[in-house]
Amino acid sequence: MSGARAIVSGLEKEGVEVIFGIPGGQSIPLYDALYDSSMNHILTRHEQGAAHAADGYARASGKVGVCSATSGPGATNLTTGIANAYMDSSPIVAITGQVPRASIGKDAFQETDIIGITMPVTKQSFQLRSVAEIPEVIKSSFYIAKTGRPGPVLIDIPKDIQEIEDEIDFNVKLELNGYKPTLRGHPRQIKEAAKLILEAERPVIIAGGGVIISEASEELMELARLIGAPVTTTLMGKGSFPEMDPLALGVLGMHGRKAANYAVTDSDVLISIGMRFSDRSTGAVSCFAPDAKIIHIDIDPAEIGKNVSVDIPVVGDAKTVLKELIRVLRKIMESEKSKAWQEKIKIWKKEFSPKMDYDDVPLKPHRVIKEIMDFLSEDDIVTTEVGQCQMWAHHYMGRSKPRSFISSGGLGTMGFGFPAAMGAKVAKPDVNVIDIAGDGSFLMNIQELATVVENNINVVVGVFDNHYLGMVRQWQELFYDRRYSSVYLGNLPDFV
Repeated sequence: MSGARAIVSGLEKEGVEVIFGIPGGQSIPLYDALYDSSMNHILTRHEQGAAHAADGYARASGKVGVCSATSGPGATNLTTGIANAYMDSSPIVAITGQVPRASIGKDAFQETDIIGITMPVTKQSFQLRSVAEIPEVIKSSFYIAKTGRPGPVLIDIPKDIQEIEDEIDFNVKLELNGYKPTLRGHPRQIKEAAKLILEAERPVIIAGGGVIISEASEELMELARLIGAPVTTTLMGKGSFPEMDPLALGVLGMHGRKAANYAVTDSDVLISIGMRFSDRSTGAVSCFAPDAKIIHIDIDPAEIGKNVSVDIPVVGDAKTVLKELIRVLRKIMESEKSKAWQEKIKIWKKEFSPKMDYDDVPLKPHRVIKEIMDFLSEDDIVTTEVGQCQMWAHHYMGRSKPRSFISSGGLGTMGFGFPAAMGAKVAKPDVNVIDIAGDGSFLMNIQELATVVENNINVVVGVFDNHYLGMVRQWQELFYDRRYSSVYLGNLPDFV
């Protein structure tokens, strides 16, 4: 079996159904092997679009997304999408062609050190040096991508490895010495967390993307009901808790809801789950939840204490830890929590409820979002571009199910939303998928319109067309004396 056919067989054995990518000189043998495969290859119009589509596919489905590119510029074009997946803990496997082994390090045509380039933004990178190691590398890549804190893995494949014939044994035992993600939280830490929660008078839960990744929304709901705590989410955690629920505060942070930010600031105990206390969520750390004791539950120990000092760290999988925390709480709870804090939350939610039903002409974004919401079911998926459109969507658009809101949180990648919507629709063909876009961000990957048309991928794009890079312009208006430097987009195409 050739190396290329071994790679294809390995992907099929991992259950891969679709690959997003573009072939090139150093990946032709791989694509020749794909010709006879049951896997569907979607030819994107740019490698960045392929990476974002794989990311959107992964977030919508919970499976590993796969993208592919040739060496050199093809591989480097994937890098932004890989970095985006890394920042947002999204499981993708990126496969790149590479020059033959004998040419590596000699500045061959379209040679780049893609392993070195992507090292800071991948969980793991592999460069194949023999055909025999293909099964183990593919198994390892998918396991690493989807376990622990998920993230991207890159497999770099020299062209001669793709062409060489060799005996292949797919019955390899996976051995990853040193890679053992912690799932169960330490019992002592969980017990201490439970005691602190029961002592709290003003508890608040912050749910991050880790709740969605761990599929812990039911446990989150059970915990909130049990202790009577309001729930706010990060941008990445949006949808982990139904935003129409009486205990829901919406998103917190720089562009979040007032009620959420007031509640966090006034809290005495914060239960933070699967989130990393990014600057967009906390603002100035010195002013963040000044009177609160903080419990931080996260599967990645590197995130605990990185940005905010915590009182009780619990390293473990969100779902596993919450189940045990709920069990301990039920065992030691003696009475229901006071309703005074919940009443205060109700007052804040009513006082600061955003107005959306404007009748102004031209239309305000609030009203546009409201009208879109009226057409969406709870199963439909919303993706966003990056900029003001993203903030309007995550502030005003209520979502009630996990994996129904997909956005670029950590890297803030303009051009993410449309190819991500494409990937989400491929993953979930029976639900509606809409990309909430600004004109500037949509133009970043507008070429993928050709991809969705060619492949009958029916996504909807709602474009806020104001001829400006709106977020930058807003900052220039607020902080730079309205000196609007290089933000007017000029004459744009007729998007309709």
